[in-house]
Amino acid sequence: MIFTPDVVAQIARHMNDDHAEDNVLIVRGLGGVGAASAARMSGLDADGMEFEATVDGIAVPVRIPFPERLTERRQVRGEAVRMYREACTALGVEPRH
Repeated sequence: MIFTPDVVAQIARHMNDDHAEDNVLIVRGLGGVGAASAARMSGLDADGMEFEATVDGIAVPVRIPFPERLTERRQVRGEAVRMYREACTALGVEPRH
């Protein structure tokens, strides 16, 4: 298992603390939850990233699969960036980074 609970917690903390707005764009653009007002990363495994989106005050689970299975922790950053950029494209938003 490449994503131990500690590793998942570290990645989630980074995504939620430093990329909260990106999380919202990802669940809106790629997760099919266009009405999300907030989103936090809630999990991760080799096949996808999980979020908890907020829609009208209700928590909605969202899973976004990776195009291929990850085999190393360092791949997560690239996948997060890819998801963010694809979500921006889908939503017609200019990427900030």
